[in-house]
Amino acid sequence: MTALRMAALVVAAVLLQGALSRSGGGAPGDLVLVAVVAVGLLHGRLAGLLTGTAAGLLQDALGGGMLGVSGLGKCVAGYLAGVAGTQFIVTQWMSRGFLFLGASLLNSASFMGLSALLGLRRYDNPALEVVTQAAVNAAAGVLLFYVIEFMPTIREQWSAVLERRRKRRYH
Repeated sequence: MTALRMAALVVAAVLLQGALSRSGGGAPGDLVLVAVVAVGLLHGRLAGLLTGTAAGLLQDALGGGMLGVSGLGKCVAGYLAGVAGTQFIVTQWMSRGFLFLGASLLNSASFMGLSALLGLRRYDNPALEVVTQAAVNAAAGVLLFYVIEFMPTIREQWSAVLERRRKRRYH
């Protein structure tokens, strides 16, 4: 994935997350965090750190919250995902799921801790919401990696179909 593809993934996640949040009840997961962790896992800690910072700031700016509250948790999660990707073998669905689960819990702890510390919001009993979001993020992250891994296969098959059509047309 190139820098342009990483940026497109994050911007699409931010826009989709914003659309889901405005549609009513909100999204049960954090698609922006999923994109950041995927970038960190695929491209290392620096890419995860920078992507998390930019995505979190963009999400804060578009969401109307205090700038930097989402960015801190996402940049740390992206950085640690990059470290995990270089230090451990994270190729199976279960290890990826646990990585997304841990990153989600870390992001939630950071966001809620900063929000409470700054007096922006008070959380009485957020355990169910945090665990639900972590599970949804883990499932979305595993699915995202299946899509990323099968994209070259789909592209090759599509190219073969187009090549066959082109040959039929000229014969």
